[in-house]
Parts: sequence; structure tokens; C-alpha cells
Amino acid sequence: MRKPFNPLQAAILKAFAEGLFHGADMAISSDQVVANIQRQFGLIEGKKPGEIGLILYVLCLVLGGPFFLWFGPSWRARRIEKRLQRTQNDMMQDLARIRSIIYAGYYGHWEGVSEDDNRANPVLQQIGYTLPAHRARGGGEVPIALFSGRDLTHKDILEPDQIPAAADVIVIGSGAGGAVAAATLAGHGHDVLIVEAGPHYPSTRITHEERRMTSRLFIDGGIQTSRDNDIVVFQGRCVGGSTVINNGICLRVKQTGLTHPQADDVFADWAELGAPVDEARFVSSYEAVEHRLGVEQAELKSGRNNGPHLLDGWQGYAASTGDQKDIASPATWFSKNYGPRSIGADCAYCGYCNTGCPYARKQGMAQSYLLDARKRGANILADAEVRKIVWRDGNEPRRAEGVEVCLSDGTRRFVKARKGVVVAAGALASSNILDRSGIRNTGEDISLNIACPVVALMPDGAPMRAWDEDQMTTYVDRGDFLLESHFQPPMSMSTLMPGWFGDHARRMRNYNRMASAGVLVPADRQGRLKGGRLRFKLCDDVELPLLRRALSALSKVHFAAGAEEVYPAVARGHALRPGDDIDGYFEQAIREADDVTLSSSHPHGGNGRNADPAKGVVDLDCRVHETDNVLVTDASVFPSCIRVNAQLTTMAMAHYATAGDPFAL
Repeated sequence: MRKPFNPLQAAILKAFAEGLFHGADMAISSDQVVANIQRQFGLIEGKKPGEIGLILYVLCLVLGGPFFLWFGPSWRARRIEKRLQRTQNDMMQDLARIRSIIYAGYYGHWEGVSEDDNRANPVLQQIGYTLPAHRARGGGEVPIALFSGRDLTHKDILEPDQIPAAADVIVIGSGAGGAVAAATLAGHGHDVLIVEAGPHYPSTRITHEERRMTSRLFIDGGIQTSRDNDIVVFQGRCVGGSTVINNGICLRVKQTGLTHPQADDVFADWAELGAPVDEARFVSSYEAVEHRLGVEQAELKSGRNNGPHLLDGWQGYAASTGDQKDIASPATWFSKNYGPRSIGADCAYCGYCNTGCPYARKQGMAQSYLLDARKRGANILADAEVRKIVWRDGNEPRRAEGVEVCLSDGTRRFVKARKGVVVAAGALASSNILDRSGIRNTGEDISLNIACPVVALMPDGAPMRAWDEDQMTTYVDRGDFLLESHFQPPMSMSTLMPGWFGDHARRMRNYNRMASAGVLVPADRQGRLKGGRLRFKLCDDVELPLLRRALSALSKVHFAAGAEEVYPAVARGHALRPGDDIDGYFEQAIREADDVTLSSSHPHGGNGRNADPAKGVVDLDCRVHETDNVLVTDASVFPSCIRVNAQLTTMAMAHYATAGDPFAL
């Protein structure tokens, strides 16, 4: 295994780890933490390890240069506190985020290969955590076991020497948009080639070694950020795309009883922008996808502690405010594409949705639509990045001749498209591919659903054990924002757990007493791609006040559910307690995005639908304007922020765009 960090960078990591853990009892040495980080980043492809290496030099300089390396842990801790924890400087706040790498190196500690190799894992023992293979399940519980028989195999993936010279339709991307489009088009009788930039990881290859899975299944190993590092953007990079590493949540943008009655009507907003959909047809697409995936409401036993915690807390909070908008808010269980229960494929609620389901119980694209596509004759090429679309000479409107593909060994191939090309690589990648292909105005008006966590310490007694559950099971739709229950396995939880030094360590050792949830706040058309990367700014008069209100509400919900302390994800790591001025706290604590931990798993927009070519990249049929055989069928075509989790609407849009066979002669 290669070591991406040189000896000086490794020394900086070690010194920083010793400073962060000063005063805390470490179950493994700082040298082992660095070794863990080396291993994790050695698995990440691309430029991110090199970027982090350069940042380490800057970090060392601002913390004292050689003195930071020479002096002891207590001096380093004081320096870190003064320069990073207390800072209000944007650059220093960005540097402070490096501590999440140290925490991942510590709490992501893994020994050997298997779960059995980690029965005595000292870090997991320190926080009272039990790996799924060693958990006791009683009567009526779902076994933590593989549901066999519905997974792509190695034989379903083309070898480099099997790449066809041509296909009827080339689909770029194998995630929610690409897989649904590919299966639907193959069902029309087209010869389809699906090209995926990431590797193939069948369920049997997925493990609970968090560091390996995040490094291999996510773009940039799960630390892709906006240009200014204010927002972490989680996206999958593997066969099946982000459906491999998401929570299976299936929400429509509009559904009676599940959507707030006063929420903005997304379909009406799209129509006003010049991008109407046939709502009856779109609902039919929702229904077709839900039927294929066996979408069902999550069961109580899958989220028996953390799920009801949010719902009970919301009930108490809404009763205390008396606000009719709070009272009217749907507060219920998510519908998901796990199962279906009728065939015994229920969610095993192991708590590792975001690093892939090793049990094939989530019907991601590799367990559903990609299988359908293969049965209908489609081929899948993995580890192959489409660089651009190649156009036929002399056509007006432009007609795609094929695509240029870059293989993992660096060689490039041209594959001819006899009928057309479908771009569905995700909001950011699709925009970049179209831009490299000469399409104008791509990468504009990008929206995000901004997520921010709030963790709560529950009373000592019967443990919450929220980690022995499905990661996300319940939500509240307040109309202007969502609250969503969530919990993470140790490595991921440590990176979002607020706090510094001994406070952070103490909170992690109370892992069994923690409840957790997050806010989901819409940020509508505030982003654009610049140099291929996302530039995204929250507005001082729109998103930031909404974020403060949502975080304040969630903190109060935690207290209404009995929390002793609440830990919002603010940079300084403060704790809130009953009786605190919570509204006033967030007004003071969050002045800009740098002051809080923000992420998004739902980028959309960038190639918006619009009837007017001057206002959108694709037309109302998702065909790229001024072309006659190129479609875009992923979330990048959404004209505005959809406000809820994007998976189901992305799939429905792909079905909507291809059900009528756009490549029929």
C-alpha cells in the first residue's frame, strides 16, 4: 500500500493528533493514527491526497512551524485552541477542518480484514461499539445476513478488450438517472452501453471497514468540497452511483400527508420558470419506480430508538410553540427502497447505509435497474470516464457521433453512438462533460439541500444504542426545512461530532447515549461550476437565517425529547443545555458558512430544463437544446431546488424522459 504523505507530512499529522488528543486517553498510539490515515488516503484516487498534503504544510506554519513539531502535546493543544478553535478567520476555519481527518484516523481504526479480526478492536471497545457480525438478534429481528441472488456479478461488467466499437445508445453514468434510463431504453429494444467512471463493488465485496469503503465508493474519498471548502458534497463513484452509498430514502416532491401543506409546490415553481412537467405523467413515473423498487415505509424495529426520538421530540416541541405551521408538519417514517419485506429482503438495520449495504437488501441500481438493463441486453463498462461527446461534422442541429472514453490505464477510446447519447453522471460531472463537449451555459443555477447535524446526549440509564439501527428512519417536513433522524458508525460519527480535545473524546465515549438528527435546508440556484469545481455561497438574507431557525428548532426538539446536552455542529464545539437562550445562541454563533459544518448529498441543477434555450440547457423532453440525439436524465436537469431528498425524483425524471422512447426512428 502506497503512503501518500511524505515523512514531514506524516510528522505534522502525528503532532496534530497528539495536540487534539491531549488530556484524553488514547486506545491506540498517534503513530497508529498516522498509519491509519496513510492507508485511508492511499486508497483514494485523484488529486485529493496531494491537496491535503499541501494543506498540512500551511497548517504547520500557522501553528508555529518547527516549534509545533518540537514542543510537546500540551503546547500544541494550546496553539491549536488559540489559532484554530477560537478563530473567526476564514482560512483558519478551513484549516481547522483537518481535525476530521485525525478523528477519522483514530475512530476508523481497523485491524486485519474481517469483523472477527476486530472483536478486540481497542477503539471500538473504548466507545462501547459492537460490529454488526457480533450483535445479538432475538426473535422477530431481521438477520444480519446476505440476501442473495440480486446483484450484478463480475461477468456483468465488460473487460477492456470487450468494449464494443459502437452501441445504439451510450448512457454516461450508472446511478439513479443513468440506470433507470438505460433499463427503459433497453426495454425499447435499443442496444445500450452504460459507461461508469467508478469501480464495480458487488454487495459481497462491501465491508464495514469505513475507511476503505469511503475511499473507494465516494468521489474524493468522501471529502469532495465546494471551492471555498465551506460545504462537503457527498457523491458516489461506483457502479450504481450514489444509490450505493445513500440511505434509500424515497420522497416525492409533493404527496398528500407526507409533504407539508404549505410547502412550495415544486411543479408549480418549475412551470413558472418555463419548465413545466405533465404532472399526471410524472406521478405515473413515480409510481413505476416505486413499484419496481418495492418502496415501503421503514419499520419501527429498524429505527426503534433514534427514529421515535425525533418524532416524540417534535410532538412536544410543536405543542409548546402552538404555531399552526409546526402543528401541520408531517412527522413520520421514511419510505425506502429496501426490501421488499414480502420476499424476506427487509433492511438488516446495521447502520452502515452510507458505506454500502453488504447484504444486498437495499435495492440500489446494481440490485434493480442495472439488472433489468442487463437482462434486456445492455452492457456495462466500469472504471471508464467519458471525457466528452464527439459530434458529427456538418450537422445542424448538432448530432452526437459518439463519446471519448478514458480507461483506468490512461488509454482513450472512441465509441460510436448509432442513435444517441444519454448524459447522467450526476449534477456536477454531467455539467463538466457537457462543457467539455462545447455545450453552452452548463453548470449554472446549481441547487443544494444543505444538511447540518445536531447531536444530543440522553440521560444515563437504558442506552440509546442508536448505532444498532437503520441510519435514517424518520423525518419532519416543516415546509421551509426538513428535520431527519440520522446516526453514523464510529468513523463517520467522529467527523461530524462537534467538540475539541477532551470534550470530543468524552462525547465519543458516550456513543451509547447519543441521539442524532440533522436539518435539511434548501439553497436554491446559488451555485455554479468554475474551473470544474462547485462555487456555492449561502445568502445572508435567505439561507443563513433559515439555517439558524432550523438548527434552533432541532435543538429544542432534542430537549423536548429529554436530552441533557445538545451539540450543534458549530466550529467552536459548544454544548447547549436546558434553559439556554437557543435562538440567541445561533444568531451569535452562525454568521457565515465557515462557522458550521455543512454538507450536501443532493446537488441538482446545472443543466436545467426550459422551453427557452436562453434559459436552460435541455428542453422539456430533457434533450440538449440545439442537438437532436443527446439527452440528460439526472438531477442536473432540475430547474430549481426540490427541497427533499433527490433520489426518487431523479429516477422519476429519467423514466419520464425515456418512457416514450426518445430515440425511436
